[in-house]
Amino acid sequence: MMQNWRSIAFATATLLLSIITARADDHALIGRWYAALLVADRTELSDLLADDVRIKLDDLGVVQTKQEFIDSIDDWQDAVAGAAIRHRIEKTEGGVTTVIACYDFPNNDMLMQETFSITDNRITASSQAAIAETCDAY
Repeated sequence: MMQNWRSIAFATATLLLSIITARADDHALIGRWYAALLVADRTELSDLLADDVRIKLDDLGVVQTKQEFIDSIDDWQDAVAGAAIRHRIEKTEGGVTTVIACYDFPNNDMLMQETFSITDNRITASSQAAIAETCDAY
């Protein structure tokens, strides 16, 4: 009976460790995402996105493919010049990580809620919606 208990405890600890490691990997990947986004690094952004990713921009009513997103980086690069992006992970649940991000542009700022689905170290889906016109609540 004691052997059975040890096997269950070991299996539980192993599972818990793998979940914690996966979350840490997801959090690191999201950190890489915002760092690449800030400097409009097309190569890094492309590496972080799954080939079949769908990026939903709720406020614009737009869903982009990977290529459409990468193609839009030229416009983004101009917009993000001189900006800063701060982010914090709010929760990870059911394979989806929710992030609150403050985009500090030179002439304004905006608070966003963004979600990321991550599989095999790639973003498979993302959505973005404004939650405030300033970052005062960040």
